[in-house]
Amino acid sequence: MSIVNRARPEIRALRAYQAAEQVDDTIRLNANESPSTCSVGHFRRPLNRYPEVRPLALQAALANRFGSRTEQVLVTRGSSEAIDLITRAFCSAGQDNVVLPSPTFSMYAHYAEVQGAKIIQVPSGPELDFRVDINGVLAACTDATRVVFVCTPNNPTGATIPRADLLRLIEGRSSLSAVVVDEAYVEFGQEPSAVDLVESHPNLLVLRTLSKALGFAGARCGAVVGSPDVLALLSAIQAPYALSTPVIECVEDGLQAECLAAADRAIQDLIREREILLQAVAALPFVIKVWPSDANFFLVRVSNARRIMEHCSAHKVLLRHFGGELEDCIRISVGSRAENERLLQVLTTMDAS
Repeated sequence: MSIVNRARPEIRALRAYQAAEQVDDTIRLNANESPSTCSVGHFRRPLNRYPEVRPLALQAALANRFGSRTEQVLVTRGSSEAIDLITRAFCSAGQDNVVLPSPTFSMYAHYAEVQGAKIIQVPSGPELDFRVDINGVLAACTDATRVVFVCTPNNPTGATIPRADLLRLIEGRSSLSAVVVDEAYVEFGQEPSAVDLVESHPNLLVLRTLSKALGFAGARCGAVVGSPDVLALLSAIQAPYALSTPVIECVEDGLQAECLAAADRAIQDLIREREILLQAVAALPFVIKVWPSDANFFLVRVSNARRIMEHCSAHKVLLRHFGGELEDCIRISVGSRAENERLLQVLTTMDAS
């Protein structure tokens, strides 16, 4: 059963912006565009013309990348925009809530706060070894739960949610809530994408990004994969011409076979570096625990996180410290071989001081 009826009534009634018609090989005097082409850059599409309202060729290329149908993909400005669109579409301010594990990616709570939705966090802290408590997530849901967010592999813990647990969550909320599975780091782990579940589970929305595995963080391009009727709701509230021509063409080029093959090689190199760096960091005397990771980072518990952060920063190496329930933990992104070796030099110097 579709979850469209769980979206806000005013969103269901919304009609998407009707942009000026775009037809090639015509004189276009209908969109208030400049007749003069821009001299900056060399693009296949002229910059004096608006891009497509929704970039259909890019949408098809991403669908091919993800293993979905074209109509199951909405291209977004990074997966962060998708989080915002989903929250706005389903949550009425002061009435509805979102449920999410903690710790996890902070933007889920951020956009819920912007929308005025209540946030219900389900702890998955050190006592659970940071494993997402699916039973706890399901138990926390109420009649007003419109969206459930999970990230797998999870940020900042690097832990993957087993597919059987994901299915219990998706099926447990069925037509009651949108279940959003954020797969920003899926390429770095062994668990397959949940995209193949979209066809049989219309309440499932899968977030994908090009920022991590493909190295396109600066392009700000992501996607949400889901049922076409749900994507139609999201598209109606997404800004027209959301992606610029330079971004569209850059990503189209990056999705060519030779670029994807290079990206796949880079992913395998990073996974090898992750395991080398993880083992080296685990051997440092001030490291209490290192969690295994299926992402391009890993989480460590240390004896004095703030001192380590200050020491690394003074040596021009930046790590991530979150505080709160992660007060004694640091997240380390895996860099190049040279960057990782420099990090280890800095950490070893601290041990000797």
